[in-house]
This record gives sequence, structure tokens and C-alpha cells, in this order.
Amino acid sequence: MSHVPTVGLLYPGHSAEDDFPALENRLDGGLRLPVVITSVGEDAHRVDALLDLGSAERLADGATELAAAQPDAVMWACTSGSFVFGPAGALDQVSAVAAAAGVPASSTSIAFVDALGRLGIRRVAVAASYPDEVAQHFVRFLSAGGAEVVAMGSHGIYSAAEVGTLTAERVVAMVTAADHRDADAVLVPDTAMHTLAIIGRLEDAVGKPVLTANQVTIWKGLDLLGTVPSLPGLGTLFGG
Repeated sequence: MSHVPTVGLLYPGHSAEDDFPALENRLDGGLRLPVVITSVGEDAHRVDALLDLGSAERLADGATELAAAQPDAVMWACTSGSFVFGPAGALDQVSAVAAAAGVPASSTSIAFVDALGRLGIRRVAVAASYPDEVAQHFVRFLSAGGAEVVAMGSHGIYSAAEVGTLTAERVVAMVTAADHRDADAVLVPDTAMHTLAIIGRLEDAVGKPVLTANQVTIWKGLDLLGTVPSLPGLGTLFGG
């Protein structure tokens, strides 16, 4: 029996973690996506709470628990809990996860920058669910990675739990509203948002690549292992 690529996911709390097993089922055994829920102090899109959310202790505990799933790579599946540390801090964060897990590791924020590089895209619009103060940290993170944010919509949603309840129609509307004629892609940075079943719909709505947090997280996990396979329904980033 051939080995099935296994990307382990450290996911904070409960909001859209069911996006991953649902995709695993759609891919019918072609990819394993075991999820470990990491501890959360306060579910708040606020910088101090996010720094605590992404603390080394919380992630190390999660990596230890994830070891039972024997992942080939591990992703910290959280954008805000990585970009608030800044580029250098985000790299330190995933280095610690890799050391704890014993396999390569990365995070959603780093995945966004790397995915843009892979697609050769620089000018982007951002459809952020976060309050503006938090969203601006993401803009700075992208800028440090070489991207130019030409438009940003922030929606002031305070908690991940609330983001997880957004309907597909609301997500499409947020992406459409955030788009800009000068943007070559639209970025949707919250892993608390259900997006993996609607990437095609989002790209059709704006007529350009759309990169979502849960999508780039899986892409980067596979990228850590080598060549990323083409996967159906996951948009331009996956060759769709």
C-alpha cells in the first residue's frame, strides 16, 4: 500500500476545523489531514489574545498530541496567531513547532506569502474578517514578504467562533466587496472561515485567483513534502 501524504494541523479552538475532514472525505483517501485542537485563552481578535493563542507552550502541547497521527509535516493552521508575531517571530514559532513535532512545519501566514510567490502574484486585495487593527498586522506581514496590498476590507468580527458561522453567501459577498481592479488575487486570511468547499465559487465571483487561509495551509503542508499535487476544487493554487 502506498503512503498517503499526511499534513497534521494544529488548529486553535472550534470554528471551521470541520473544513479539513470534509476535504479529506472529498479526496477519498488521497490525503490525510489529522487535526489537533490547541488550547485557547480568550477567543478574541485582539493582539494580546492572539499573542497568547500562538504561544510556544500551547503549540508544543499540540505538536506532542499530534505525534500519534504520524504526520509528515505540521501546519500551525492560524493566520492571526502567526502574523501578529511579525515575519521573524513567525519563523521562530514554526521552528519551535518543527522541533517539537520532529517533522517540517510552517504556518498559515507564511503559507500566504509563499503561495503568492509560487503564483508570481504581487498586488492583492484582502477580505479580512478581523477588526482593522488586527487586519493591519496582516497587511504589514504581506508587505514584508514583497506583496502590495491595493485594497483591504475589514469586517470587525471579534471572535473566531462567530466567523465560523458565516454562510457561503456571506463569504462570497465579502470577497466580492474586497476585490479591486488593480489586484491580481484576493486573499481571505481567517482559518476560522469555512472556505474549502467554495474556492471555485469565490474565484468565479471575482474572475481571478482567491487564496483562503485553509486552502494555503494545506498547500504549504504539501509543499513542505515536495511537489504539490493538482487537487480538484481547490482553485488556481492547486492547478484548478
